Amino acid sequence: MTIDDQLRAHRLFLTDHLRKQTDFSRTDQNRGVPPPPLQKPAPPDSLRVSLPDFRQWQQAIGQTSLVEAIGRRESRRRFAEDKLALAELSFLLWATQGVRRVLGHGHALRNVPSAGARHSFETYLFIRNVTELTPGLYRYLPLEHELVHVRDVPDMGTALIRAAYGQKFVGRSAVTFVWACIPGRMEWRYGLTAHRVILLDAGHVCQNLYLACEAVGAGTCAVAAYDQAELDQLLGVDGEEEFAVYVAPVGKKE
Repeated sequence: MTIDDQLRAHRLFLTDHLRKQTDFSRTDQNRGVPPPPLQKPAPPDSLRVSLPDFRQWQQAIGQTSLVEAIGRRESRRRFAEDKLALAELSFLLWATQGVRRVLGHGHALRNVPSAGARHSFETYLFIRNVTELTPGLYRYLPLEHELVHVRDVPDMGTALIRAAYGQKFVGRSAVTFVWACIPGRMEWRYGLTAHRVILLDAGHVCQNLYLACEAVGAGTCAVAAYDQAELDQLLGVDGEEEFAVYVAPVGKKE
């Protein structure tokens, strides 16, 4: 197969031809299989951190108009060493994966759109410089608006830079967001057509992060180049039923 043939084959992923070829009567949803849970459970003995609620972070971040946020939005790879406030992190998490209403049966309305309200992502946070938090790897629990401590990561900055193919800013941020995908959540409803819309959803999530960062005097830069196996190992996910799909370091602007 020539390079041109390979390019044409991969372009099919960007199209919606599979929809006409998919027998939706055979999806888990239409076979009566219960939907996957909205979020991964936290181990019962894990350290959990309650995040500031809407009233608290609203007071902390002040007011930025949508016009201003869009007008200032850009990819930022240089960060100050200032700490990100816990209230600011709470706002960023609310903006990117906050739950408005649980619809039941594995569906929820959030602050970002998702095909079929399936929301296939788990948000992991490599926290280096956030007030009130010990550095380490955490995961966001959107239903409770809490963080759960996953584990300590020795020499975390170096490990992140290595996993990102030497991109130094990835390990020098106050916090690095990593969205991991659980494809089964979307496959349950859409079968073979699930994977294209999963990546469309990732764009929705990251753009909200860009705009929310502008509201708190921070910046981010979306990263799609990383060593898949190494990053999955850092997250502690299996690389099959859950794996990293997008990275976004966040830090205060210089």
